[in-house]
Amino acid sequence: MGIAMITGIVTRARALLAVALSVAVLAVALPATAQEVPPEQLALARKYIELTDRAAVYEITLVEIGIGTMRQIVTQNPELVDEVDEAVGKILEEYRDRKGELLDQFARIYAVRFTVDELQEIVAFYETPTGQKLAQANTEVNSDLQAVLQVFTNNTRPEFFAKVRAELREQGFEV
Repeated sequence: MGIAMITGIVTRARALLAVALSVAVLAVALPATAQEVPPEQLALARKYIELTDRAAVYEITLVEIGIGTMRQIVTQNPELVDEVDEAVGKILEEYRDRKGELLDQFARIYAVRFTVDELQEIVAFYETPTGQKLAQANTEVNSDLQAVLQVFTNNTRPEFFAKVRAELREQGFEV
């Protein structure tokens, strides 16, 4: 089996995994969005979202989509850099005022998982100085956690592989 064939298999496997994960996310999210939620519960969940959205998820996601779109079009049409940049900027402006739609969907997911009393406690905590500090720090903490996990993965992968090979050798298999 050649490297091109293996690369193709890995690429297809990654694509299938991405589709499977998307389906799983929709399977979890759709029941949450289909349930009726009392307005008070939804409002509390939305307040929680607003208190903790320090990472500007909507804005960053749109910018990433814009950059990806620009990269894809400019790669195929390098002479259109300025025109694509202008078009991406124009379309980003169209989406600027739609943040509420996404945050409402986020809030609905929390609202179906937590009672009014629980949401009141959560909101009360995030309104305290400690809660505000946690919300502010979450983006950096998550980034640091991802970096630690990446180092762990990079260090563990070859060790794990070597141990599996050693185990198989003990069983009489040469791999």
